[in-house]
Amino acid sequence: MDEQEKLRILITDDSRLLRKKLREELERQNCEVIEAVDGEEAITCVLEHEPDGVILDIVMPVVGGIAALQVIREVAPNVPVVMLSSMNTPQKLMQCLKMGAIDFIAKPYTKEQIVNAVARFNKIKIKRIEKAQAEEYDDF
Repeated sequence: MDEQEKLRILITDDSRLLRKKLREELERQNCEVIEAVDGEEAITCVLEHEPDGVILDIVMPVVGGIAALQVIREVAPNVPVVMLSSMNTPQKLMQCLKMGAIDFIAKPYTKEQIVNAVARFNKIKIKRIEKAQAEEYDDF
């Protein structure tokens, strides 16, 4: 992938250590990384940077992940969101998926889970580009 094709991923977690570890993992996968420390900052980053995917913690100060997911679905419905949390109860999982998250990763996460999330983000980005190109072609 060249610089233009890099996936832009927003990671949101109030743990600086977790953000650092996730950043390193995503950069190894040739992703551009944006960081936010809480849900409020995540919403701002989604609006400003239009990421190709969001990894969003549930338990955070100011605005939590579930509230942020709800707003992100309203303001950027096409941006895929993966929830990341140590609160991996079946109820939380179902709530997040019903609200539009594409996946739920329990902490501690594995490298494979992050690789799979990036692959899903990339697949969604490719489909969105193909759809836009098809619509552009239909205009002729």
